[in-house]
Amino acid sequence: MPQQHLMTREGLAEAIRLAHCALELDPRFGSAAGLAGVSHMLNVVLGYSKDPQFDRKEAFRLVHLALSIDDGDLDTLARAALISAFMVGDSEAEIELADRAVALNPNSWITWNCRGAVYRLAGLPEEAIRSYERAIRMSPVDPRLYVTRTGMGQALIELRRSDEAIVVLRKALRQNPSYVATYQWLASAFAHLGRDAEAHDAAARVLEIDPAFTISAYIARGGLSNEKLFIEGLRKAGLPE
Repeated sequence: MPQQHLMTREGLAEAIRLAHCALELDPRFGSAAGLAGVSHMLNVVLGYSKDPQFDRKEAFRLVHLALSIDDGDLDTLARAALISAFMVGDSEAEIELADRAVALNPNSWITWNCRGAVYRLAGLPEEAIRSYERAIRMSPVDPRLYVTRTGMGQALIELRRSDEAIVVLRKALRQNPSYVATYQWLASAFAHLGRDAEAHDAAARVLEIDPAFTISAYIARGGLSNEKLFIEGLRKAGLPE
């Protein structure tokens, strides 16, 4: 889990390796299968994957394995909703899964954080923000709060509240200054406010962390159907098409 929390290429590779070691010891350890599935999904979403088709297939295979072991496990339900939201886009089914997860345990960071992402990707940013705020209350010193705050920043941009998004995204950077997604959204937020120098600086950090980044490749990763303002901001920030 700490390796996955790093959200780096190397960290996700090690998380997957360790999860498979756990599954060799106990093939019915659903949590390990779910963690590996999300790690494969993150490889695609964050642009780390050398073979996105393989990572997509593995994400689905592993989360279905986890569900077959225990379809009432709240972490597995939350992860299944998240993977489907990024890679399928069946909003109604994904919202149902995410809501079921929080109903099983309304005191879990992972369920509220995943619910936030699911609602954001479904084009419901107000409800996404409420979920992210709940996640922060549930685990105020969580090592993954930079992910929550980045998601909240994304939702705020889609609500045309870029000034508020910048405040939240800067908090995310203070916790993890190397998470590429935070710089992507900062670049977009600054660009929407006409703060061009800061937008270009954030865009430069994106390319420093991910030199092969292009907007078209980013869109192809999936999960961006309701993020038109974000994409518009990336273009304004000068990131390559």
